[in-house]
Amino acid sequence: MKAQVTGFLKNIVNIKGTNKGLLIQLNDMASYTEILDELKKKVSDPALAGDAEVQIQLAKRHYSDAQLEEIKKVIHEHSKMKVISTKCDVVTVEECNRMISERQSETYVGIVRSGQVVKAKGDLVVIGDVNQNGRIEAGGNVYVLGRLKGFAHAGASGNKEAVIAASWLEATHLKIADELETMTDELDSLSEQPEMECAYLHTSGKIIIDRLQELRFLRPQISTFKGGS
Repeated sequence: MKAQVTGFLKNIVNIKGTNKGLLIQLNDMASYTEILDELKKKVSDPALAGDAEVQIQLAKRHYSDAQLEEIKKVIHEHSKMKVISTKCDVVTVEECNRMISERQSETYVGIVRSGQVVKAKGDLVVIGDVNQNGRIEAGGNVYVLGRLKGFAHAGASGNKEAVIAASWLEATHLKIADELETMTDELDSLSEQPEMECAYLHTSGKIIIDRLQELRFLRPQISTFKGGS
């Protein structure tokens, strides 16, 4: 019995390297106090003295926002690590309802004119152009089969994984979750390429524009198609 307890305590907090930085795994069977105490010891290890981006895996345990902030605070105060994301296998009823809503899709056919606002709770598909000073907003992803020249907001309910894709991306403003990007000369130059493009929120917190072909690698979860060859 003693050996089992010792083995369990060794696994309260695991830290391992990945191709994206470090992964911190928290044991969902340990108490919150045990996790914090063990986390302080692990991240204070001189062997982890360098800068590193960290992802936290919470497993099947729900943490409050205050507890998540406290966990991040422990890491930031006792190391040079930067927490870039957290992953939890448990979702609240509110989060589940939001995810279902975001996966629904609505289609708008026509031109979104200047001053017009088109909103959708889930994904929004616009078949037509979005003129300058026109605004489209979606809780999920935004897809424009036409010229996007106005304001586009994806992930309006807080989904940072949402994307904006357009046949011709020359928007004045792009917004994903709470991150707003005004199209700069640099972004404009990227949009001059005659190919479909997409915008997504990078782990750095910046909105990045890339070729639409890269979307399957950037956000593979968008595809719900099963089967085929």
